[in-house]
Amino acid sequence: QVQLVESGGGLVQTGGSLRLSCAASGRTFSRYNMGWFRQAPGKEREFVAAITWTGSNTDYADSVKGRFTISRDNDKDTVYLQMNSLKPEDTAVYYCAAAVGGSWYRQSSYSYWGQGTQVTVSS
Repeated sequence: QVQLVESGGGLVQTGGSLRLSCAASGRTFSRYNMGWFRQAPGKEREFVAAITWTGSNTDYADSVKGRFTISRDNDKDTVYLQMNSLKPEDTAVYYCAAAVGGSWYRQSSYSYWGQGTQVTVSS
């Protein structure tokens, strides 16, 4: 069992930055690929970014590529999402999730989810 707790969300103006954190506890964090997803009001939850358990590979949704950066610190059992140049369309609840394997674009690949943190970008 892995428990995930996100933090760092908030209200920011267009063009601003936020850094989300996801702290893990329980089973060995370093064995899991980690992903960030988001869900905007009235929309399906969507993939944002993912990172392998070693941290050697990352991937991003086209909508955030070049603006967001995912990273992890296995010594601290934490994964981060640095979000720069934020836009109103980035407004959503952001979730981190842990996966042993499978396609990291698919939500069904993830066994554990956090409760989410709200990000609101004002225009």
